Amino acid sequence: KYYMNLTSTEEIPLPDAVVSWYDNVYQPFEKLILGENILASGFDFDIVPADVDETALPGEPARAYVLRVARNKAEHVAQRIADGRVILAADTVVVVGERLMGKPADEIEAASMLRSLSGTVHDVHTAVVVVSGGRALEDVVTTRVRFNPLTESEIGWYVGTGETAGKAGAYAIQGLAAR
Repeated sequence: KYYMNLTSTEEIPLPDAVVSWYDNVYQPFEKLILGENILASGFDFDIVPADVDETALPGEPARAYVLRVARNKAEHVAQRIADGRVILAADTVVVVGERLMGKPADEIEAASMLRSLSGTVHDVHTAVVVVSGGRALEDVVTTRVRFNPLTESEIGWYVGTGETAGKAGAYAIQGLAAR
């Protein structure tokens, strides 16, 4: 049996069932990475988009915000799929100073986000929620990221790759932004 243990207090057995993975804007690279890991463990999975409001509430702390959005995604999918499958939901937010950065609306906002991140050390919060049999496990992981200073040319090149679309903070650390 496989187990998912996100907290030290409880384990949820993961049956040989379909694991549902989704995000509002689903990225093929994420499917490749997650899919290879889940399939290597012997699980099948479906992608189920969750249409939830990702607007931060006034004064909402970053960790509370990202966990709320991941919970909402899990609940949204759980209401639509009531067949006992395990649901895995996640969300990520990038924080520089007091600014929460979700997904950029367009290339102009993506370039603005990258300018703000250039030369900074910032936090990336990722919330994960697993729902199974009416029970839920959740966790938030924080990663501190150091960005080298970026030139306008580098920002323009990266935005032009299209990788900024659908990415919190307009970058994918596991992608071209790692160079």
